[in-house]
Amino acid sequence: MFVIFGASGKVGQTSAAALRRADQPVRAVVRNAAQGEPLARLGCEVVLGDLMDGDSVVRALDGAHSAQMLCPVARGDAEPADAMRRVVDTAAKALSAYPALHVVALSDYGAELDADTGITMVFHHLEAQFKQAVRHLTLLRSAEHVQNWARVMPVALATGVLPSFHQPVDRKFPMVSAHDVGVVAAQLLLERNTGHTARVVSIEGSHRYSPNDVAHALSEASHRDVVARALPRDQWTPTLLRAGLNANHAQLITDLYDATNAGRIDVENGVGERRFGATTPREVLAALMPALATR
Repeated sequence: MFVIFGASGKVGQTSAAALRRADQPVRAVVRNAAQGEPLARLGCEVVLGDLMDGDSVVRALDGAHSAQMLCPVARGDAEPADAMRRVVDTAAKALSAYPALHVVALSDYGAELDADTGITMVFHHLEAQFKQAVRHLTLLRSAEHVQNWARVMPVALATGVLPSFHQPVDRKFPMVSAHDVGVVAAQLLLERNTGHTARVVSIEGSHRYSPNDVAHALSEASHRDVVARALPRDQWTPTLLRAGLNANHAQLITDLYDATNAGRIDVENGVGERRFGATTPREVLAALMPALATR
């Protein structure tokens, strides 16, 4: 049995679907019954679970030989980094109860760094805790998801300007479709790491892209003129606060982009394996357009 935590998300649902296409048994862990309906249609066993509830994690893992694990962003929590670290600690304790289990843990580019990377510091903690708790571990480090641009697409389509925290806007950086991450995660689950050393796999798209490239892709997908423009540094925090983040969450994001723009968030040279997704930004953004049209 393969267990997918966060199965209702973009990566998790793609992984579950890929495993089902391979005729593998999948237990999809979701937080409420409504999230489980599309997974049930795929033929998954759907169970309710909460990564903050160690007992529910242990129950979800019963009888499994492999699991896909993540640490969801703690949106709305007053101290999001602390909340996410508690999720990691709870999951690690539950995973340690199954020493034969193979775990594919979703991590981030930059997780090897131990300071000043904002929200990516949580994934540094995840990797450290899981290395202690899990005997057969695969760490799938992902570049930034192309889907993250969906947050500013409405503004870009309304104004013709794509605001960017990535600066300068002609600098290319790694990104990847969440769909491609899910496909590779499923492949890694099927491959199974039976060794006692963590396997590190890094994934990004087949090419690197700049904010200018993303704006061009959005122009093509929407048939509207869109240009990228760097959001001034002193506007980052006010912009994030207006978007609904609290001050602590906004600080995690600004620290992350400061590290990214300094060139610190990237694939770790000489460590592990590399995979490359085939989905282009234009394909991702075009797929997001229908949802924006209904707003």
